[in-house]
Amino acid sequence: MSISLDDPDEFDKLLDDFISKQLADTEDLVNEQQEITKDNKPQSIAKLPEDEGANQLYPEEKLLYDAYCNFRFAVKEIANSAQIDTPNFEFTAQCLYPRFRPSRTQELNHDIFKGWETLTIAQPVRLSSLPQNATDEQILNFAEKTTDENLQNALISYVEILIELDGCEIAYNLRKAKAKKRKIEKEIFEEQQRRKEKMQKFIEAIRTQNFPIDAERLVNNFFKTVRKDPDGAKKILENNPATFAPIQVEKIKPRFFGMIKAKPEDGIRINKEIGKFLKNLKA
Repeated sequence: MSISLDDPDEFDKLLDDFISKQLADTEDLVNEQQEITKDNKPQSIAKLPEDEGANQLYPEEKLLYDAYCNFRFAVKEIANSAQIDTPNFEFTAQCLYPRFRPSRTQELNHDIFKGWETLTIAQPVRLSSLPQNATDEQILNFAEKTTDENLQNALISYVEILIELDGCEIAYNLRKAKAKKRKIEKEIFEEQQRRKEKMQKFIEAIRTQNFPIDAERLVNNFFKTVRKDPDGAKKILENNPATFAPIQVEKIKPRFFGMIKAKPEDGIRINKEIGKFLKNLKA
């Protein structure tokens, strides 16, 4: 595909798709690393013998790989019997390790294609009666009736590959959903922690001024209102903070050496002072 620089919208779309895929692959890699660390699995199975490497696979991937191995074995037997070249199969357990991803099935698809190509060359007469674009059920019915055991095994294992691929895809999507849920929960927790820290800073800042008001009640009620009406809550905080917590008139210090005790009018004055302080407060 060629990208024309004269079509910026198409270029931007392809660029966005590429970036999204790269980010998704990075997230998958992080999730996989966490899983194999938790389960004490090796970082790679590339250098292990095939059987040992396959045994390190998780259950869904192991079922898929076993089905593939059965298909590969049957195709090789058919090729040997027909005295034709055996396909060069490239799919390995490493391709599925540590977990299945849709992007990791390229070699599998190539091997299946090569396998079917070998089957049609080796068994042209038998396979000519198999409908084109046959369904799984039609393939299994055909396999049940054929007298060639290797062909029967190849067809059955092919259908098993398709079934296990679906199983791996379902498990993959489930892991993605769980990882997304964990990520959201972590973000919520972190946001709650930031919110608590911010609230505590506000409370401590108000307390240092020795205002006759319950700082904790003021801040808690303010933040509750912020969730519903941020702009309205801010205006109230700056103009009438006593809405969130009443002024404690009895705690207002008397004036003139204690001779003049606080009156309700002093509460109004203190309310304005608190509002002015909060308006300029950066916590």
